[in-house]
Formats: sequence, C-alpha cells, structure tokens
Amino acid sequence: MPAALKNLRTGVVPDGGQVMFSMTGYGKGEYKQGGIELTVEIKTVNNRYLDVSVKCPKIFNAYEEAVRALVREKLTRGHADLFINYVDKRDKTKELYVDAAAAKSYYDAAVRIKAMFPDLADDFTVTALLKSPDVVRQEDVSGADEELLSALRSALTAALDNLNAMRQKEGEKLAADMLSRMNEIERLVGVVKERAPQVAENYRTKLTERITEVLSGVNYDETRLLTEVAVFVDKSNIDEELTRLASHISQFRSICKEERVGRKLDFLVQEFNRESNTICSKSNDLAVTNAGLALKNEIEKIREQVQNVE
Repeated sequence: MPAALKNLRTGVVPDGGQVMFSMTGYGKGEYKQGGIELTVEIKTVNNRYLDVSVKCPKIFNAYEEAVRALVREKLTRGHADLFINYVDKRDKTKELYVDAAAAKSYYDAAVRIKAMFPDLADDFTVTALLKSPDVVRQEDVSGADEELLSALRSALTAALDNLNAMRQKEGEKLAADMLSRMNEIERLVGVVKERAPQVAENYRTKLTERITEVLSGVNYDETRLLTEVAVFVDKSNIDEELTRLASHISQFRSICKEERVGRKLDFLVQEFNRESNTICSKSNDLAVTNAGLALKNEIEKIREQVQNVE
C-alpha cells in the first residue's frame, strides 16, 4: 500500500462502544489545495456481505485495491459504490505519446485513397497526421504522485467520516425502534405467561362438562379424566419456550449495546421466530393464540429492521 494511503483511521467509535450502524448511508469528501481538486463520494446500501465497487480515473487504477482495503477497515457489511473524480491544475512535466499503429493506419488509408482518386490534390502531411484522432496524446510522466495520493487519502477520510456519521445516526433510530418493539414483545410474553396456567384448568372444566352432558348423569372414571388432562398439559406446555424468550429478550438488549451486530441480531431473531411459532402451534386457547400472533407480528417488524443493521 502506498505510504500516502497508509494509516487511514476514520469513524473512530468513542470508548465504551454501544454504537449501532445502519448499512445505508452517503458520504462525500473534498480536497482543494495546491492546484489539486479531488472529490470522493461513497454510497452504501444493504447487502449480506461486504462488496466494494470503485469507479475512478485511470491514474488511480493501480491503487483500487488499497482504497478497497481502507474501506473494509470501516465497513463489514453492505454494498458500497465509491466514486473518485479529480482535476490536476499543477504545472507538471508532460510527454507526448505517439500511437504508431494508429499513425500507420491513417497513412495506409491515405495511400489507398490516393490510388483510388489520383486526380485529387494530395495535402496529407505530417502535420495532418498529428491532427488525426488518437495518434498523439499527452500523458503525465509522474502519474499519481505522493501529493495526489495524499489528496486522495484526505478526501477518502472525510467521505468515510461523513458516511459513518450518517450511518450511526440512522443506526440510533433503528436501535430505538427495535428496543421499543422489544418492550412490546416482553409485554406479550408476560400476557402469555400469565394466561398459560389457566389453559389446563379451562380444558379440564370443558372436558368435565362435555362428559357430564354426554353421559347424562352416568358415573365416569375420574382418574381417566385426570389422565387426559395431564396428557393435554404435557402437549401444550410452553414453559421452556417462555423461558427461552425471556433469555432472548435479555440477549437482544445486551447485543444492541455492541458494535457491528447485524449478523448476531439476525440469528437471534430467527430464534425468536422459532419460539413464537412453537407457542402458536401448541396453543389451544384463543387468548394465547392472539398474543402469539401479535408476538410474531412484532418479531417480523424487528426482522425487517435488522436487515438494515451492519
């Protein structure tokens, strides 16, 4: 990596961390000094992995990978489009490059045309050849020197700083929204937890009433009834699911205090979905089912937001 591009550090997170970044953002950095006018723009959108696309003038082609490496230090997920534009007004040594193949093609064409139209005046000269497109062009002898690379570093630093500032601001909004929904999830889990013990008793009451109605006063085996209720309780027990959901809620809040948490939250939301689906499948009670569906709805909204988190 060129010396002028080394040791780039941008978007430093304050001690203590607890910063969430959105994957969507835009940053722009400019450098205008000593005859160099250079602009770097970077735009990021959601992507499962990090993908960096660099569009720059040919003079920077040799440094594209160095630029990507610097971007990778500050981004871990998302698709980033980076654009570099510059104007160099410095007095620099230039040389003329002659494309011999192009010159010969023009000359051969002139000879063929002369043979086809011998009566035409022949004014094809070296001067005319010099004026032909692509035969002669100016090139910088020095290429991208240290001063130009230093300008690139400065503009890229500013662009990444501005990008991370926007991503952090959006990340704070995402965190606030998800944590507010997590409070609602905790409330719904509480509703299910409070209702769950009543489900078995309600089932026992309904089953007793139905047997009594069907048998019309005939004695029935109370032990068999209790066995049926016990089997039902075992099949519909959701204590483990409720315990795991309580643990997931605590983990979610803890993870939100860390950096670069998108993948962790994505995995955790899958676990939330698994427990809520189990609760709904085991439910034999309208109140529990309604709370479970509301739970799934909140989890889905959080899942959509997690897709935006780096």
